[in-house]
Amino acid sequence: MPDGPAPAPVIQKLRVRYSKRGRLRFTSHRDISRAVERAVRRAGIPVAFSAGFTPHPKISYAGAAATGTASEAEYLEIGLTETRDPERVRADLDAALPDGIDVIDVVPARAGTALADRLEASEWLLRLDGVPSDTAASAVAAFLGSELIEVERLTKKGRRRFDTRSAVVALTVEPSDAAPSAVLRMVVRHAIPAVRPDDVLTGLRQVADLAPPSPPLVTRLAQGPLDGHGVIADPLDPDRDPEVTTGAGTGQDAVGA
Repeated sequence: MPDGPAPAPVIQKLRVRYSKRGRLRFTSHRDISRAVERAVRRAGIPVAFSAGFTPHPKISYAGAAATGTASEAEYLEIGLTETRDPERVRADLDAALPDGIDVIDVVPARAGTALADRLEASEWLLRLDGVPSDTAASAVAAFLGSELIEVERLTKKGRRRFDTRSAVVALTVEPSDAAPSAVLRMVVRHAIPAVRPDDVLTGLRQVADLAPPSPPLVTRLAQGPLDGHGVIADPLDPDRDPEVTTGAGTGQDAVGA
């Protein structure tokens, strides 16, 4: 351990929901985290740091969307050395971040809970340009009518083969203003390995030969707890208890926005 006083402890932990829009959808998660750290310093937010020779700000991310994907539901937790008003932190952090990363909500974390445990599923919207809606509807029907749809993808543990059908809770074709252009809405349960929207598209190609002529525009609309009807709840709702003011716990619906 280095000489000198220990870092200041975490007095308050905040949970933050933010969006990734426009050109920022092509920004990597590493660059997003660097932008957040710079914004925290610029906004004067009293972030806590880890101990050791290379202290890091106590900011952790949960369920980050892949590069190239827009999102209305990204989440992080930040530990503070002083108590701050969550709405003031939201406004200050939002003002310090680049356009395209927008802070939507900030709440105090309930002690002893882990945000990642609440992120059970994601809701996605995919726009498939060049695909007629009736063609997409036929492919969706074939997908939902299958019991097992295995795809293969390279993961961190090497090439793996896994079932996509069991992870899909809901899959529908939505009305589209542009033609020919199909819009798919899907709710996908978080699994290991993770089933991503492109895996579902691979499954649609296998069962119905659906092959969009251009890459889809993908937007994550929500992620959180999944109820028995396939509806995703706000994962920050349990932290909105009015008695919860601090915590050092352990722990637009638009495609191409």
